[in-house]
Amino acid sequence: MSFSEFVSQHEVSIRLGFFFGGLMLMGLWELAAPRRQSSQSKAIRWANNLALVIFNSIILRLIFPAAAVTMAAFAASQGWGMFNYWQLPMPVAVVLSIIAMDMIIYLQHVMVHAVPTLWRVHRVHHADLDYDVTTGARFHPLEIIFSMLIKFSAIIVLGAPVIAVIIFEVLLSTMAMFNHGNVGLPRKFDQILRLLVVTPDMHRVHHSTEDNETNSNFGFCLSLWDRIFGTYIDQPRSGHTKMNIGIHEYRDQKQTTSVPSMLILPFKGSVDGYAINRREWSDNKKP
Repeated sequence: MSFSEFVSQHEVSIRLGFFFGGLMLMGLWELAAPRRQSSQSKAIRWANNLALVIFNSIILRLIFPAAAVTMAAFAASQGWGMFNYWQLPMPVAVVLSIIAMDMIIYLQHVMVHAVPTLWRVHRVHHADLDYDVTTGARFHPLEIIFSMLIKFSAIIVLGAPVIAVIIFEVLLSTMAMFNHGNVGLPRKFDQILRLLVVTPDMHRVHHSTEDNETNSNFGFCLSLWDRIFGTYIDQPRSGHTKMNIGIHEYRDQKQTTSVPSMLILPFKGSVDGYAINRREWSDNKKP
């Protein structure tokens, strides 16, 4: 049995292993050396954020019985997609597929900030008043469904190999937990590492309540997209320990913490005037 066949047959176990392993490692790191002090009960936040993950998993399985890996195998059997049309060496096709899917996730992230209707749904992720490993998995079911449709489309267009999709799915989960971690790296090491990948300090800027900081650092794995497209901000103005996390208009834990409140959040309030290009900032800006 080849490595690709082994990975394909054990895809679910591999993904679950990386998810729970990453969750445990990052959780222990956060307990040992937290970057910021929590403003809420960690137990309550974890219980609700992870309950939302379980709920999303059930919904996703009901709507999409076939996972992304199955879609990749089907595309290959039909000869769909660039990498099924162009016969590139498998390692090259795998690397290019992962890079391309990473860029697509970056663009998707920009889109859910740019389109008011999509921002309504995405703000469930940003409304978390604290920032830790569970924030990386806290998404509204509608956004999970939308993201899966984008992923399916990308796989069909690219013709991404099955092994590339499995690696990407593991990266997507693992990097989301890493760069949402309430942890810090030595400053010099962080600056070197973020030349390649998104670090916790780099992505934390994106969860600031300040509009221009929220509309920056959209990458989830490779950091180059933010640099290429001009959405990179190095550090938050207030510093990582003093910056406000979340959304200005949602500061009440009753509005942001429980699973029911997260599920109804997209249907509350207004997002009139929200703009992706709101990257400027004034000292006179009202909170």
